[in-house]
Amino acid sequence: MRLFDVYPLFDVNIVKGKGCKVWDDKGQEYLDLYGGHAVISIGHSHPHYIEEVTAQLQKLGFYSNSVINTLQQQLAERLGKISGYDDYQLFLINSGAEANENALKLASFKTGHTRVLSCEKAFHGRTSLAVEVTNNPKIVAPINDNHHVRFLPLNDLEPWVRELSRGGVAAVILECIQGVGGIQMATPKFAQELAAACKRFGAVLICDEIQCGYGRSGKFFAHQHLGIRPDIITVAKGIANGFPMGGVLISPEFKPVYGQLGTTFGGNHLACAAALAVLDVFEQEHLVENADAVGTYLIEQLRAIESPHIKDVRGRGLMIGIDLDVPHKDVRVPLIKQEHCFTGCAGQNTLRLLPPLCLTKADADLFIQKLKNVLATL
Repeated sequence: MRLFDVYPLFDVNIVKGKGCKVWDDKGQEYLDLYGGHAVISIGHSHPHYIEEVTAQLQKLGFYSNSVINTLQQQLAERLGKISGYDDYQLFLINSGAEANENALKLASFKTGHTRVLSCEKAFHGRTSLAVEVTNNPKIVAPINDNHHVRFLPLNDLEPWVRELSRGGVAAVILECIQGVGGIQMATPKFAQELAAACKRFGAVLICDEIQCGYGRSGKFFAHQHLGIRPDIITVAKGIANGFPMGGVLISPEFKPVYGQLGTTFGGNHLACAAALAVLDVFEQEHLVENADAVGTYLIEQLRAIESPHIKDVRGRGLMIGIDLDVPHKDVRVPLIKQEHCFTGCAGQNTLRLLPPLCLTKADADLFIQKLKNVLATL
């Protein structure tokens, strides 16, 4: 049997990681400015994470959600406190797409409606409802194209209010910093007025914090830069530093009903141990504050580069986009092959940086030099 060939791959076999560095099977070291799609939050192979996950695995890796799991309860309590959402409820699943699926289902259950408003350039996942609210026709199969969704421009309030006023809107789903969309950021004015319009017309506001949340923006959630408090928040990626996990933070206005939501693997013992270890490291090493400080420094250094090939630098914390006047592959490929540094991309011309939140200023300086080396060859 062969692998189903859906990923264009770089010819690199990564076998080891530590902090913000990874190594291939030939012993070559790479600086990791991508964190495996924003998944590595506390750094590769953090010793506390390894210790906690190993200890849990030696006791119990999995049992079903038909019995009490006190690790889930501990995670809900600690996540509520660190994020500022003590009064919300937590539903645990396995991925970001699942988080958005369940958030949209909850919104539809609550309102009785089926329409959803989403952003142009939005990415919310690849499963049924999540891919339908993703603005990429190439990955929406005919069976998923059920005409529930209108895609509207970010930071242009008028069409959102017009659609909400028509009625029948179950949810508005918003990435406060778009990832796949190229690090486009919602403004406070737009977000606050959209949140108010959702209240006025009875629609549920969902903030998709799967990529931009969990400390990456320099606050625990990206929407906390904007002065809003959504009805539902979805998380995944950095929640368990590589262990597959997702979560839905749900307003107390939603009343749980037995059987309405469910999952086999979600919130299993091993996943919860991983997620609790992540919160330990967040608190002990002040990683949200570090993301803010080092991210601000890195953005300043990027903007100071004197190169005609850099057209714009955008971002908050350690979620940064660099717009180029050349295809991103012209920079990204030599960064990997010659400079041994991983970055991501968006669209045709944007480099996307999503490093572990433990990135240091020395790491940032090293990346700046590597980027300058590549830009000088163009």
